[in-house]
Amino acid sequence: MFQTLSWKRLLKSVFLVTLALLFVLGDASSAFARGGGRIGGGGFRAPSRSAPAPRGGSRPGGGFGFPFLLPFFGFGGFGSIFTILIFFAIANFLVRSFQNSGFGGGEGMATANPKVTVSKVQVGLLADAKELQKELNDLAQNADTATTSGRSKVLQEATLALLRHPEYWVYGKTESNVSQLEAAESEFNRLALSERSKYDEETLYNVEGTYQQSESKASSEEVPSEYIVVTILAGVQGKITLPDANSAEDLRQGLRQFGSTNSESLLAVEVIWTPQAEGDTLSNDDLLVTYPDLNRL
Repeated sequence: MFQTLSWKRLLKSVFLVTLALLFVLGDASSAFARGGGRIGGGGFRAPSRSAPAPRGGSRPGGGFGFPFLLPFFGFGGFGSIFTILIFFAIANFLVRSFQNSGFGGGEGMATANPKVTVSKVQVGLLADAKELQKELNDLAQNADTATTSGRSKVLQEATLALLRHPEYWVYGKTESNVSQLEAAESEFNRLALSERSKYDEETLYNVEGTYQQSESKASSEEVPSEYIVVTILAGVQGKITLPDANSAEDLRQGLRQFGSTNSESLLAVEVIWTPQAEGDTLSNDDLLVTYPDLNRL
């Protein structure tokens, strides 16, 4: 019995020591955690729909035609003909009213909960693309993220910044998910949170007109630093299909398609990049562990 208790105490001690080591090592690795930048905003709201213009008006013989048709109802052979015409007029009116009310899959229902595409373009660049960090930092400091036109400009400028540095592209990934408006917001938030969780702190932030910047310094970690990762997320009304990023040309086409999105269709956008500090980059191990689904171009 005594020997059994001794073994249990020993195992418990080893377990506690192991936890302590993991805690210390975890803190040590967090010292190398890098900051990230984020720009964007927007909301997934159903577009407003103006009331349909009245049909028929006061034209002679328009509308249902009751004033014109009823006097002839039941007179000779005309009775059956006009009865049929009245029946079709009423049926046509009921169908149109049903569709315009938003039931039965008509236009009203389609515009109340339209199709929305939530897309992601992600690029891993060589560390030599240090100018890209400056461009994104400048964009964050000056962007108007509180307006639709300002957010549209953010999308255009971010895609242009990436298109200006094709010689540094090493990895890429594109993704498009089409769903109804009500489900698109959850998908957009899921992707955004996933990307933001890959760095330790948001050191530069400009979202929905709120700007915040904290001190960020390049890491002093003495291991080879090689990459910068930029992610662009967009929620766009309608169906969009981006090419799979299997080559630099595929990625270029996807970026151009992203950048050409008009402001009326753009519901939300976020540009996320890490590391944010100019001159700081990710090591090869950082990239492989944190972004395992990137494709080599």
